[in-house]
Amino acid sequence: MTHTDPAFDGIVDRYTRAGASFEQLLRQVRPDQWDDPTPCTEWNVRLLVNHMAQGNRNYIPLLEGADGAEFMGRRGVDALGDDPLGAFTASVSACAAAYGRPGVLDRILDYPLGRIPAAQALAVRTTDSVIHTWDLARAIGADETLDPEQLQWIDDHLDAIYAGLSEVPTAPDSTHKFFGPATTVEGPRQERILRLMGRTP
Repeated sequence: MTHTDPAFDGIVDRYTRAGASFEQLLRQVRPDQWDDPTPCTEWNVRLLVNHMAQGNRNYIPLLEGADGAEFMGRRGVDALGDDPLGAFTASVSACAAAYGRPGVLDRILDYPLGRIPAAQALAVRTTDSVIHTWDLARAIGADETLDPEQLQWIDDHLDAIYAGLSEVPTAPDSTHKFFGPATTVEGPRQERILRLMGRTP
């Protein structure tokens, strides 16, 4: 029996592509920008990058039976050390390798927001990576244009990506522990998705 939704076909490659887009911006961070604020008000640039690197690493133990509480307990661990770029790129490679193993994507994981297939968990992580790429671009004053094909995928499959989760970014009555309050707007796809994710582009 397979639990994989067709929306998640090629999800490991999609995840890797999202990581590469974030890495491209990470290489532009100047030494004097690590303490600068980001659209995620609780994080400066370094903490945002750490959220990405440690988050990638944190998804791996879920495949071996780690539960949501363990996931949350490791969320703030410093994964960057003195080599943020190296730590981030290694985290993407390790996560992609773990989720790329045969049969893994059908496993049911104890994700913090609910028990879901690994393919869906990685889809949530991929979406998170795309949105945080914009956060980093805004923080460092770089080009904020996101990958249009990734945005189309998110737009087309929002329901599948967040199906069954206890918190959904697009739900008005969500708890907003993980996602900022959404606002809806007519307009270009990137702006609409960012506003759905609680951003102010």
